[in-house]
Amino acid sequence: MAKRVFSVKPTSILGGAVASLILFLVLGTLGAVIWRADDIAGLSTYDWAAVRFTVFQAFLSALLSVTLAIPVARALARRRFWGRGALITLLGAPFILPVIVAVLGLISVFGRSGIVNEFLSVFGIDPVSIFGLRGVLIAHVFFNLPLATRLLLQGWLSVPSERFRLAASLNFDARAMFMRVEMPMLRDVIPGAFMLIFLICTTSFAVALTLGGGPKATTIELAIYQAFRLDFNLGKAALLAIIQFGISAAAAGLAYWVSAPSGIGAGLDRNVKRFDRSARWIDATVIAAASLFLILPLTMILLRGLPMILSLPTAVWLSALRSVWVALMSTGLAVFAGLSLALWIVRAQRIGAGIIEGIGYLTIAASPLVMGTGLYLILFPFVNPFDVALLVTAVVNAAMALPFLLRGLVPALRDAELHFGRLADSLGMQGWARVRYLLIPRARRALGFGAGLAAALSMGDLGVIALFSDGSAQTLPLQLYALMSAYRMEQAAAAALVLVALSLLLFWIFDRGGRTDA
Repeated sequence: MAKRVFSVKPTSILGGAVASLILFLVLGTLGAVIWRADDIAGLSTYDWAAVRFTVFQAFLSALLSVTLAIPVARALARRRFWGRGALITLLGAPFILPVIVAVLGLISVFGRSGIVNEFLSVFGIDPVSIFGLRGVLIAHVFFNLPLATRLLLQGWLSVPSERFRLAASLNFDARAMFMRVEMPMLRDVIPGAFMLIFLICTTSFAVALTLGGGPKATTIELAIYQAFRLDFNLGKAALLAIIQFGISAAAAGLAYWVSAPSGIGAGLDRNVKRFDRSARWIDATVIAAASLFLILPLTMILLRGLPMILSLPTAVWLSALRSVWVALMSTGLAVFAGLSLALWIVRAQRIGAGIIEGIGYLTIAASPLVMGTGLYLILFPFVNPFDVALLVTAVVNAAMALPFLLRGLVPALRDAELHFGRLADSLGMQGWARVRYLLIPRARRALGFGAGLAAALSMGDLGVIALFSDGSAQTLPLQLYALMSAYRMEQAAAAALVLVALSLLLFWIFDRGGRTDA
């Protein structure tokens, strides 16, 4: 592709400012934690146990999610049934579902008085606890099984239809079909999916906070929170932050390295048609079990929370307004930063564009909790950090949403330049006119989807606000956690319904706005 260098100096200035801010939020805050640590003492046995548990649970979570996703994705790839499209759409819901809401739903199903334990009690079996490693794994599989399924399903749908036709003509049975046709694709797709889920599970603070805890089920992020918020031990927090960043950066690097498949061949772009019709009941059972696992926790929240929604205290509704305000502010910042950086990337030379894009994706390896700790230390000499809790939460959430915006914006803007750049040149369209009338309209869909994703993720955040809030300015996820901690589970379920409704509404509004007349 020929590079079109058009003169948009303000874009370079804004892009440079955004890149500098990202570097500050990721590396500057980490440096602030280290610098302000007066005594960097060694880690205790408890802290090293948190490091080991973080890696161990992330490995098991990724392994279980990918392993269970293989039969689900295979069943969806080779079966056509009523509601298949809706089910595949549902697989994307847990990604934008607030973590604290999903945890509440899982407790309703797998908790001490949940459906599973009530069923086991009928047979005289002792109740199973959802807290600790078991609960962390269940929650991570709930969130990441749909993600792994979507990734593997894309791999299955990318296998040329001619491969299946040839296999059918050779009378391949189910085992031969899997080993000869599908296994080569899985060898390409599984490593990237595994490392991506491993990376996500290393920084899941809310899951560890609600279902983990204790000496045997504490992650690094939870240990940082405890060291900073409970003990104010900056030395320990600094060391744990360095280890957290190292693990996340290594996982992100490996995920990027193994994410590109080597290629499984090309076909004639025909619709994939499967000729193996065996084991229909196995596929039906797998799809039904996966659907039940995803839908049942949300159904329990709906049944328990709907009767209580009108009797929620005023504090919950005020928290909801704060969450909406934070989400809108975070979305605005994320869109501004993503668009500025993407425009700079598109007009930069190849090497420079790669460096800029790498900076934009740097927050993937960052920990929101480490950012929050560093910002707390930087702001403390000048203002009361509790007074700017909502603003800091919005800024950090915007930074964490930036990679998702860039993932859609950069290809869309490059495609616009490739197909319409010469026409724009011939019309003398430069500067902001080119950005306004050519680039932004062509990237409208990606911009709307990214904005919706940023809003939904910000609505459900329970990381930075838990570190900064002094209880006077709670967001809805923090209010929901307080209700759960007080064992007011019916009110917690009602608050969870409000949180889900607001998250999905914001996502729908932004995503719909991006698709209208795009």
